[in-house]
Amino acid sequence: MIDLPPMTPPLKRSVTIDGHRTSVSLEDAFWKALATQATARDMTRAALIGQIDHARPPQIGLATALRLFVLSATQQQDG
Repeated sequence: MIDLPPMTPPLKRSVTIDGHRTSVSLEDAFWKALATQATARDMTRAALIGQIDHARPPQIGLATALRLFVLSATQQQDG
């Protein structure tokens, strides 16, 4: 049997990027991980999301880019 982490359905939140409001749906674990990463970088979660948005290729959706960022950051921390 596999142990799964706590799971939630995606939660939609509004964020402002360059003065433009948009909404993003992510599971709670990703919202928490983004907040942790933002704190580690001494920035707000919204600022971090803005940086990720600017860095992502146009064919990649923002929610996907955020999930992949969290995965990469977690993998780098683990080692």
